[in-house]
Amino acid sequence: MNGTSLSSLQLKRWSLAELFPAPDSPELESAFGVLSSRIDEFEESRQLLAADMDAQAFLDILTELEDINDIAYRIYGYAGLLFTEDTQNQVAQSLQTRVRQFMADMANRTLFFSLWWKGLEDAEAARLMADAGDLTYWLEEMRHFKPHTLTEPEEKVINIKDVTGSAALNNLYDTITNRYVFKVEIDGEMREMTRGELMALVYSQDPDVRARAYQELLRIYREDGPVLGQIYQYIVRDWRNEQVDMRKFSSPIAVRNLYNDIPDEVIDLLLNVAADNAEVFQRFFTLKARLLGVDKLRRYDIYAPVTESDKKYDFATAADMVFEAFHRFQPEMADMARQVFLADHLDSEVRKGKRGGAFCWTVTPSLTPWVQVNFQGRSNDVSTLAHELGHAIHGMLASEHSIFTFHASLPLAETASTFGEMLLVDYLLEQEQDESVRREMLFRELSDNYATIMRQVFFALFEREAHELINQGATPDQLAEAYMQNLQRQFGDAVDVSDEYRWEWVAIPHIYHTPFYVYAYAFGQLLVLSLYRQFRSEGESFKPRYLSLLAAGGSAAPAAVLKEAGVDIHSREFWQGGFDILAEQVAELEALA
Repeated sequence: MNGTSLSSLQLKRWSLAELFPAPDSPELESAFGVLSSRIDEFEESRQLLAADMDAQAFLDILTELEDINDIAYRIYGYAGLLFTEDTQNQVAQSLQTRVRQFMADMANRTLFFSLWWKGLEDAEAARLMADAGDLTYWLEEMRHFKPHTLTEPEEKVINIKDVTGSAALNNLYDTITNRYVFKVEIDGEMREMTRGELMALVYSQDPDVRARAYQELLRIYREDGPVLGQIYQYIVRDWRNEQVDMRKFSSPIAVRNLYNDIPDEVIDLLLNVAADNAEVFQRFFTLKARLLGVDKLRRYDIYAPVTESDKKYDFATAADMVFEAFHRFQPEMADMARQVFLADHLDSEVRKGKRGGAFCWTVTPSLTPWVQVNFQGRSNDVSTLAHELGHAIHGMLASEHSIFTFHASLPLAETASTFGEMLLVDYLLEQEQDESVRREMLFRELSDNYATIMRQVFFALFEREAHELINQGATPDQLAEAYMQNLQRQFGDAVDVSDEYRWEWVAIPHIYHTPFYVYAYAFGQLLVLSLYRQFRSEGESFKPRYLSLLAAGGSAAPAAVLKEAGVDIHSREFWQGGFDILAEQVAELEALA
């Protein structure tokens, strides 16, 4: 093990003490007071705003706004992280509601600045931006929304409405779904488990266990399908009412594209190329069926292992493997990953009430990111750990930027995480001597590519269709039928999809929380396939360019950042190239079978 090893790696809950000691602490109450006072002071700057104002006075206002947001991000981050560690905690629920209301009020009290900024003529804005340095792109990006900005009273009403509207609906969805208890019979014993524990079973070697796991997941969600479907309908209608009807975006997805600063035509190209290449993964599933000795895969079987290997990893070993894989590429990356552990910012244990899945939350540039995983010792849990620590490394590499420019655009935000996974896979393939484990790793890599690319693309295609269907008055049952047709297009004749999967869409939190977020996964994965191919062909000379891409954070347009890395996102050949790599991998496996 290179570098400094951590001697006591164990599954545990994270510490939020670097933010605040407790939800009822004097420190948190003081932060609310300080933030309110700073906003009072900022409101006084309204009288200074003018097209001919002094450039230094303008920069001073920006600095004040950065300081305000630094405090706000800490409060918001604390409330959000406290809630995710136990979504059934009533204190955390109440704090999150209070914080959202406070932040809506803050947004309304500082709204005057962005409205004034968007209203300036281009020449006036250019003069004031001349010395803005790291904040230049943030200021430019704000002005991109000028055609979609409403009056100050209207914007204030929307901010207030969201607290008890879409934000409340999402909070309700989380509260309902995170309290689910799943019951599955294993070895003759009925066991209760969380969703994370349940999903571990879909990788079981026993086809009956895989089927029972999915059937239980879909049974529980289907029981609440009409209610969860109504919640989704209201979220979608809220999105359209505001973004299309009021702000005049051309389509529901165009909103996300502008926030990502990616042209609509690029996302259309990505989705179209991906849909045209569905056959690549259909070939993969046909091959997998042959190796499993069945005529056709069931949807229950798409993550089935193809060997008898059932290797488990303890948490300390998994962490050390991730550190080593990162160290071999760049020692600094391994040190950054360790910092998440040293800061006690990792929540790794599985427990009831905890939010399922995994994420990384970089609260401010000056704080080590917080990472959540639900570690159960599977090989994909090790990959997930590498993925989320990759996010953390991305945040730390971009930490020299302003609080407004250190977060990468969503499509680029998956770059370091996915690249980190690929570094881990290469390392494990080199270290692993067991051929059955190595073969399983190769299949798992393609399975992961399916989950990150094709599955997410078809989620996005469903979202696009669902938003339109809901606008036309579709019921949850009709949305379920549309989702079933979506699955049939995705899998073709390669996979048998049972009827219960028509309700799977209500079990996808991303389409509720962040409409059209999911295409960012496919964007990032296809991008990383291209970058990783460059790394393998160029070696050391590739690394500075890659690290520079990560260090840019959100300080420049994604297209500009990627152009520096030699990527043209407007090119169909670029996106097709990613699928060509995947097709080559499938062909290699077909030749080995």
